[in-house]
Amino acid sequence: MTAAGRPQRDGLSIGAVLAQLRADFPDVTISKIRFLESEGLVQPGRTPSGYRQFAPADVERLRFVLAAQRDHYLPLKVIKEQLDAADSHEAPAARLPRKLVSLSSPDGDGLPAARDFAQGREVRLTQEELLEQAGIDVRTLGELEQYGLVRAGAAGFYDPDAVLVAKTVRAMTEFGIEPRHLRAFRASADREVGLLEQIVTPVYRQRDADAKGRGDEMVRELAALSVTLHTLLVKAGIRGVTAG
Repeated sequence: MTAAGRPQRDGLSIGAVLAQLRADFPDVTISKIRFLESEGLVQPGRTPSGYRQFAPADVERLRFVLAAQRDHYLPLKVIKEQLDAADSHEAPAARLPRKLVSLSSPDGDGLPAARDFAQGREVRLTQEELLEQAGIDVRTLGELEQYGLVRAGAAGFYDPDAVLVAKTVRAMTEFGIEPRHLRAFRASADREVGLLEQIVTPVYRQRDADAKGRGDEMVRELAALSVTLHTLLVKAGIRGVTAG
């Protein structure tokens, strides 16, 4: 019997599954598939020697999960709840949910997805490039650095996010807000990062080849959920202000 209760039979290897998924999901990796298995989203069978055997239904579940992440920005917890609900209501011949439930409103609410926190190609900007792209002067940059809103790397270069931060602060100054007023944002972000680090560090320290992949996936999911929660709490607070 497989882990999902199916009779043991020949199936696809994890490499064969990867080959099938790559056409629609070019970024998928073996580590990603193993991570999804570790999170309980797919439960392939095993050969007597321990090799994974994926049935066609397993491959379809993986397609569903990957599409839900890519197209609907759903956290894995929400995807798993949808799959569990489908399994419980339609067992023993469980089928995938016919409709994905998105966290976003119909007109789009701009909430982040885990993929927004994936590491992209490294881009290093000089101070002159940062000033030009952000439209700020050296004095303003000095203030941003003084209050921890922008930080140069060890070699003195900046990343593209520093440009976006500087542009955002510049826009806020038009409302009379100064960089010193924004120290609370830096402190809040550092606290959130510290909490996420406490959660994922034990995963990174696990002694297996997939530990880093699981840790990376987890930290991206948690980062998206953290920023989403922050955004929703601010929106709720603003409703209270405007209602008055």
